[in-house]
Amino acid sequence: MSEKLELDLVEISPNADPPVCKIIDYNKFLYLQKKRQKEIKNKTVKVVIKELRFGPNTDEHDFDFKLKHAKKFLSDGAKIKAFVFFKGRTILYKEKGEILLLRLAQELEELGKVDQLPKLEGKRMTMYISPKNK
Repeated sequence: MSEKLELDLVEISPNADPPVCKIIDYNKFLYLQKKRQKEIKNKTVKVVIKELRFGPNTDEHDFDFKLKHAKKFLSDGAKIKAFVFFKGRTILYKEKGEILLLRLAQELEELGKVDQLPKLEGKRMTMYISPKNK
């Protein structure tokens, strides 16, 4: 039948009993299959992580400036990785760094939720914030 129609006989489901075959144009079949896979790939959500770097002695103006950027990132749907980097002897101010990150989380409470509370890893204290679903 496929030779009469000048089309291809394509095995759709070989594991079925009996195996399922279709008479179609094979190139068109491949094209539609690629198109479906591309649509599925485009529908997946890409997670963007933006980083905000603070020092333990970050001033008020600098904090407000970075807070404004953090609000913009969260409203755009990106996750935020905020961290305090301790250089040299500033590791003595661990409490200051933690207070700074918790203050950031409090300021961003209406836009995002905290995924991971401040955690010290080596010379970095890190915290993750993700946007709230609308």
